[in-house]
Amino acid sequence: MEHLPLNATASWKFPRTDSAHTLIPLSTIPTEVDHNGHGYGHGHDHDHDHDATETDLTNAAARWLKRSEPTYRPISERRLRFESRRPTWLRECIAEATGVFIFVLCGISSITSFTLHQSDDLGVTAFGSIFQIGWAFAVGVAIAVITCGPTSGGHFNPAITLAMAFWQDFPWRKVPYYIFSQILGGFTAALLVVCMYYTKFQHITDELIAAGKPLVGGGSPASCLAPMPHDDQTLGYVFAAEFFSDAFIGLAIWAALDPANPFIQPAGLPFVIGIAYASMIWGFGSLTLSTNLARDLGPRMVAAIFWGREAFTDHAYAPIGMLVNVPATLLATAVYELCMRDSFAIIAKGHARHRDGDEGLYRHMSRCGMLDEERGYLQHVTTHRD
Repeated sequence: MEHLPLNATASWKFPRTDSAHTLIPLSTIPTEVDHNGHGYGHGHDHDHDHDATETDLTNAAARWLKRSEPTYRPISERRLRFESRRPTWLRECIAEATGVFIFVLCGISSITSFTLHQSDDLGVTAFGSIFQIGWAFAVGVAIAVITCGPTSGGHFNPAITLAMAFWQDFPWRKVPYYIFSQILGGFTAALLVVCMYYTKFQHITDELIAAGKPLVGGGSPASCLAPMPHDDQTLGYVFAAEFFSDAFIGLAIWAALDPANPFIQPAGLPFVIGIAYASMIWGFGSLTLSTNLARDLGPRMVAAIFWGREAFTDHAYAPIGMLVNVPATLLATAVYELCMRDSFAIIAKGHARHRDGDEGLYRHMSRCGMLDEERGYLQHVTTHRD
């Protein structure tokens, strides 16, 4: 007994989210089969029936996939009017503050869990590690970019905001608003961590006071919020670690943002930046690392409120943690802009245009010999074709 080919079945059924099924009309399905396995159909031309069947199959599958997509209720004019009246600068500032809040909260909450439980019976490994802290910051950065990046551009770092103003024509008038919002986001995240861990913080603070030990310094409660070096670390030592790490992160961010970079798509951007951030924490986090003015200054202010102004004066480290990332990031982005950027590739891929339009682009290509090279190539191809 011959088996019927797949296109000779009497009906097709495609599952739906409910109990109903989508049926392909029988009139479009061949039901008679010759000895070669070809359907005769119902008197129709075989090729026509085959094309119709494929069309119905495609449409049915597309309808089934459409049902799995989320549906949105119609948007009212009232909603659109409300959104159009929101100040753009306010939306951007809120997004920047929220983004910094997200990644700082993820990071310093992991640091707090790691630091405060070092003396517990379970041991610190039960509550965290440098590896976990790196992942906490990486995931926090990715979530921040995904959540707030579409609204503000996802700077989340005063150094990146300044670099955008230097190299990407970001409006200088917005720079102060962005930086203030970023610092506010870091401050709010640190304040929330202190509130959530207040009982534990208070217990350890009382123990340190009773023992006559400082409340500020490496391994202290204040160091959960803002980086603070240990006694055996010199300023030159921590400066070098901070500068290199910040330059590395800045270079990675600038390369990831390059629209001519063929190795990254916009959907992968949050995770590339997050991994770059985490890799520096894994490598140099134990040497005292800040990497971000907003991540340092905002939480350091909270540390000063609860544990004293020594949070800004301990080992004279605060200026390094707060400010070194700015020149390091600007240097890294300058290296990329001056040595690695291929602006013509950006134009060629359609991401930007020449400032003087097509005339300017033609002038540049003529000056560089690109047009002569293209004419020679076309002449070569035509000659060999003939």
